Amino acid sequence: MKSGIMANEETSETSVDTEAPNTIGEAMGATVDAALNGVDIDVVAVLGTVDLKISQVLQLGRGAVVELDRLINEPVDIRAERQLVARGEVVIVEDRLAIHLTEVVASNRAK
Repeated sequence: MKSGIMANEETSETSVDTEAPNTIGEAMGATVDAALNGVDIDVVAVLGTVDLKISQVLQLGRGAVVELDRLINEPVDIRAERQLVARGEVVIVEDRLAIHLTEVVASNRAK
């Protein structure tokens, strides 16, 4: 598979190969697809947290308001398998809540 910029030695012209992969998945091809198909990962958007006793949870009813430890303008944490992987902001897309990623967090696992 060709990729990148190639120079033509005879004419000293430079051309860009338009068949270059756009993503890591494209670059690795079917190997990535085969390895990751069927793998489930829990991804959670954490708007905030609160500690409640079970008795307090049992008293919650429809429309109850639970105060979280974050302010409205603070970023939302995105966790994959309990590891922080990104931060973002809550947005509305076609009458649904979504997360617009604003920061990808570098992995702090030992390599």
